[in-house]
Amino acid sequence: MMAALQKAGHKCVVLGPEDTQHGAVQSFDDAKKCAALFKRHADDIDGVIVTLPNFGEERAIADAMRFSGLKVPILVQATPDDPAKMSLNWRRDSFCGKMSACNNLKQYGFRYSLTKSHCVDPASEEFQADLARFAATCRIIGGLKGLRIGAIGARPQAFNTVRYSEKILEAAGISVVTLDLSEILGRVSRLADDAQMVTDKIEAIRNYIDIGGVPHPAILRQAKLAAVTEDWMREVDVSISAIQCWTSLEENYGVVPCTMMSMMSSKLMSSACEVDVCGLIGMHMLALASGSPSALLDWNNNYGGNANKAVCFHCSNLPKEFFKNYKMSFQEIIAGTVGKDNTYGTIDGSIRAGHMTYVRVSTDDTTGRICGYVGEGSFTDDPLETFGGAGVVEIPNMQKLLHYICENGFEHHVAANFASVSDAIMDATKQYLGWQFHRHE
Repeated sequence: MMAALQKAGHKCVVLGPEDTQHGAVQSFDDAKKCAALFKRHADDIDGVIVTLPNFGEERAIADAMRFSGLKVPILVQATPDDPAKMSLNWRRDSFCGKMSACNNLKQYGFRYSLTKSHCVDPASEEFQADLARFAATCRIIGGLKGLRIGAIGARPQAFNTVRYSEKILEAAGISVVTLDLSEILGRVSRLADDAQMVTDKIEAIRNYIDIGGVPHPAILRQAKLAAVTEDWMREVDVSISAIQCWTSLEENYGVVPCTMMSMMSSKLMSSACEVDVCGLIGMHMLALASGSPSALLDWNNNYGGNANKAVCFHCSNLPKEFFKNYKMSFQEIIAGTVGKDNTYGTIDGSIRAGHMTYVRVSTDDTTGRICGYVGEGSFTDDPLETFGGAGVVEIPNMQKLLHYICENGFEHHVAANFASVSDAIMDATKQYLGWQFHRHE
């Protein structure tokens, strides 16, 4: 087991043969020793693996977890028997012992994760896959614990869809720190054009995206907005942000914040438009699980007569990792009302093909719960002539998913990520967070 963890790049906190027989936890005294060890390393432990090389001592396992005080995910693994070695000397019985270990953990009030197969060899590639899923679960749970979100500006008046409950999120340990858009614009107005933080941000923008044809004043405004926003985020210690765009920034400042937001999402500081805080949480969960950038998209259009395909679109602030080609441009929709020169900064391009996981998180005020859905599909290479950031998605049995979204009143926004992490999302939400999540099959 230690070799398997080290192969996956994880450090081990484990009793040694100098502490207990073989370093195992088999008695009440062993449980106390294990708990004391875990307490000393509590800040380093993201998850616990209960490994059963044989039947195991189920009560000692549960006692060790209780006395440790740890509130982290637990994975229960049982090592398989060899049918050719079923004598008293060789038989493991971990097939049976896993049930007893889980029963005791349940009695003690612990939630836990399971390997895909009931028994799995820790030296196998299958267990490495189990371990990768569990590590993603641990990252989600650890990343949501004490999460602070920046909500900059009010949601657009027309977007009732992105309303949410701060109190329900707070009860789940997620805090929302608000800032009026006028305060951002006030800070921007007091920032000199040649300030070091501005010139640094201009250079970062040039290194991030092709800005050919974009007027320099638009780049300068984007840089000042980005510098001030990230400075405020550091000041109040928020990790991710949801920002008002439509259409106050364009009317009062003369730029769309898309490039700034794309750059933050690319650095795993997920950023959502239209102050969609719950959509942002979905982005963050996917980024935590995968270690790669997420985007927030609209379920936007049908794709001809193909019932399992649709167009996903935003206008757009997608991270550059989502594109096969991209450039900075102006926002064609808003330009019709506020003028082209006031809408530069959008990321325009075609989404590349690849496997994807999608997630929606929502707060249900009538039941006081957090709910959502998750599933997997793929972005395709199907042709699409449009503007903004857009791509065609293909999802098996998509009409059933669309019915579920509409029947349950979910938002038109969905978070997406180029990874296969729906197992970890379901494990985290069902086993540990207690959120009401649906998985589309």
